[in-house]
Amino acid sequence: MALVAASFGLATGKASITCFFKPQSSAVRLKPNSNEVSELGFVTSQLSGLKISHHQCASPHKLSSPIKLPIQPVARRICPFTGKKSNRKNLVSHSNHKTKKLQFVNLQYKRVWWEAGKRFVKLRLSTKALKTIEKNGLDAVAKKAGIDLSKK
Repeated sequence: MALVAASFGLATGKASITCFFKPQSSAVRLKPNSNEVSELGFVTSQLSGLKISHHQCASPHKLSSPIKLPIQPVARRICPFTGKKSNRKNLVSHSNHKTKKLQFVNLQYKRVWWEAGKRFVKLRLSTKALKTIEKNGLDAVAKKAGIDLSKK
């Protein structure tokens, strides 16, 4: 029994490999001495438009684990302590023509002394978060935001 594997679903982000078995009584032969050509001909006629590879699977009913896609990028201009992010606004001209514009958060890179860790921690935070840290302390603000400072 011939075995051919097809990989599909890459457009949706969920790719997997499935094994298909070609029946033994096949009347389609492109070359009488080449088994691989007839197997690929069988699969391409049944599954046109899919990526096809020829290899041996461990068991016919076992599907391999899905391909892990890279981690999605995290939004960059968001303060981790306050959750502040960009605001959309309209620039309005004299003729009342409106154009979209982004108002970004005032994010700053700051070295802040972390008393519990007895070291400086370099953070990217908004100026509002910096005022809050000065008022309440770094540990209290980080705990409320759910941030582990030992990793930074």
